[in-house]
Amino acid sequence: MPLPFLTADREDRVLAAQSVTLAEADRDLWRRPYRPGPWRVGSGALLLLLSSYVLFSALIITLAGGLPSGAICAGFGVLLVVLAVRLLRCGVWVSSRGLRQVGLLRTATLRWSEVAAVRTVQRPVRWLGLPRTVQGQALVATVPSDSERALLTSHNPDFLSRPRAFDRAADVIESWAAESRTGG
Repeated sequence: MPLPFLTADREDRVLAAQSVTLAEADRDLWRRPYRPGPWRVGSGALLLLLSSYVLFSALIITLAGGLPSGAICAGFGVLLVVLAVRLLRCGVWVSSRGLRQVGLLRTATLRWSEVAAVRTVQRPVRWLGLPRTVQGQALVATVPSDSERALLTSHNPDFLSRPRAFDRAADVIESWAAESRTGG
């Protein structure tokens, strides 16, 4: 019986080798050049688990005769599902058209012509998006209109305790930016 958690490191190496070929594939499609991290996936799974309990509660409430209460409960369950899916889609996406930073409530898209530079810097970063800051790395995009915008950090839910994954993702995004600026 194969144990998939034992082959994760091998899959990371295969994905690293494929990152060059992915960049040469259909460049018009929006793609995230890295996999979501365990903190993000775990949070999404917990939200989906909570939503299943809420939706089951809505079913029981509705069958017991409380239609308005069941509808409110079902609406809350659907909201939790939408929140979980949105949480899993958060991150930086790239295509030949530009760079898209998807957040929980907002999405910002920059055309490659608007991005002056993309580079990795050492600076205090937020730990898991919380107000607490720690020393880490950040991938920043320099935009002439509003100076620097942090795209990824080494301590966000995708890269906490995964420094090689952060380095690989930063390299891929920097290469997309370099190719797009040179017209490649």
